Amino acid sequence: MFIPPSFIHELLNRVDIVDVIDPLVPLKKKGANYGACCPFHNEKTPSFTVSPTKQFYHCFGCGVHGNAINFLMEFSGLSFVDAVNDLAEQIGLQVPVQQKEVDSNRSRADSRNSFSMKEDDEQRVAAERPENLYEVMKLAAQYYRAQLKNSEKAIAYLKKRGLTGETAAHFAIGYAPDGWQNLKSVFNDYQSGAGADALKNAGLVIEGSAQKRYDRFRDRIIFPILSLKGMIVGFGGRILGQGDPKYLNSPETQLFAKGHELYNFFSARRAIRQTGRALVVEGYMDVVALHQHGIEYVVAALGTAITPFHIQKLLRQTDNVVFCFDGDNAGKKAAYRAMENSLPYLVDGKNLSFLFLPEGEDPDSYVRHVGKEAFEDFLENALPLSVFLFKSLLVHVDLQTDEGRAKLVRDAKPLLKQISAPALVLMLLKRLSELTNISQRELEEMLQIKRTVASRVRDKAPRPRLVTPVRWLIQILLYQPVYFKKLDRSLLANLGSLHEEERALKALIEISDKHPHIVDETSGSSLMVYFQDNPHRGLFETIESETLEWDNAIDLEAEFSGALMRIQEMQRKRRMAELHSKPLNSMTIEEKQELKRLAMS
Repeated sequence: MFIPPSFIHELLNRVDIVDVIDPLVPLKKKGANYGACCPFHNEKTPSFTVSPTKQFYHCFGCGVHGNAINFLMEFSGLSFVDAVNDLAEQIGLQVPVQQKEVDSNRSRADSRNSFSMKEDDEQRVAAERPENLYEVMKLAAQYYRAQLKNSEKAIAYLKKRGLTGETAAHFAIGYAPDGWQNLKSVFNDYQSGAGADALKNAGLVIEGSAQKRYDRFRDRIIFPILSLKGMIVGFGGRILGQGDPKYLNSPETQLFAKGHELYNFFSARRAIRQTGRALVVEGYMDVVALHQHGIEYVVAALGTAITPFHIQKLLRQTDNVVFCFDGDNAGKKAAYRAMENSLPYLVDGKNLSFLFLPEGEDPDSYVRHVGKEAFEDFLENALPLSVFLFKSLLVHVDLQTDEGRAKLVRDAKPLLKQISAPALVLMLLKRLSELTNISQRELEEMLQIKRTVASRVRDKAPRPRLVTPVRWLIQILLYQPVYFKKLDRSLLANLGSLHEEERALKALIEISDKHPHIVDETSGSSLMVYFQDNPHRGLFETIESETLEWDNAIDLEAEFSGALMRIQEMQRKRRMAELHSKPLNSMTIEEKQELKRLAMS
């Protein structure tokens, strides 16, 4: 779904970022701004700042930065489209449908029957709209829940698994009866029409030969899967007896991407924040059983390996994630895959650990045997990622031989190079040095990560910095976009391409020329909308944060003139240096005259 930037611009100009953030992260007035402890990393001294004037937030501790949409995406894990829809709904705006998509559908109509095909296309577009698909999923869930109450077989199965009626109601568990077209009783246009298309698009029915449709879920316990907004986006179905597949999930749809979703994440977020940790297990029944025993900070992947999307979602909510797997070979392979996918997203202060249950046990059975207290005590046995990493690698090497130690270095290299947490990398290098009897300096050279680690540490170290004239000008333009109108483009024509700030300034001017309405804004509160995919976005965010303490007492006219004068002087010196670098006998008369003029100016 494509949302026009002009609508995003209007939306951000009409919402108040303080009203968006304050209900989720209580803010306190701090001068002209608001402050709080950052929700994205642990800290005791508040460094998270929200500017009501500029309508952006910035954390001086971890560097997160953004507008109201970015906050909902980062804090609540919403997609961009969901965050926009959420904000628009709060202030009563209708998110525009991208007309060209509808037009392209209509253009495929048969010209000999244009009226009927136009009507069909409109029905098809309606059947693809998320709000219609959400309603279809809601009705299906209600049907499955009603069927559970009427099925002695399904109720007996859940009782055998130890579930109470209260737990089944909490998770909205249902039952899909045996039979090929049971949903037909709920949806009148099951076989054809817009309703049939919506059922197919929602993944509830399968279209077979001769376009005959039948229910995807049959004779299965049904577990609704919720998005972070609490909307049903898919279902998981567990077979009651023997057969394959044991678990059947909804297919990939417009609403549902199983590699992005976690079962129970919507309900578990509060418990995760309160306890300070998240427990990740493998199955629906594991989640349900643990919750019934009072362990509510638990989620599960949906029949897939733990993906990078899962890792990012979890680490936004907590600094401590425990992966709990069966102790068999399949569980160990799943744990190793989860570790691999976690490495690029680790930062110092985030703790990932791995717990393996006794043989023959899964979280469902184990918590029923030992109870909540003993299970949580057992969680303390989880292996930190650093320990699990080397334990996994050492299974395949013999440290008693030079060849084995060399193999360990080779196997560790691709893993260590993915980690962006400087302190953790250094600790792992130290441990690798101890295991291989190779000095840490030699390892850094062999693994080619010494320079990377050093640069990361330097980047984190706070230090005073002089503001260049180009950076000074960018600050003013982001703070007050009306100054784009006053820019002398010829003065900036000779900006170099070797300096990131100068390239960024050129890109900023190009954006203002492409979207001329932004130069009429009295502030740059929604300028960052146009930088979402810009390679200079990080630099713009950092520079924008430097204006947080600016106020109306600043003489922007004087600042603007001063920045332009310094840029002009910088270019004069740069040109003089360029001419001086040429041998005198190779300079043209014009270049000699230019050098003389520049020296006298």
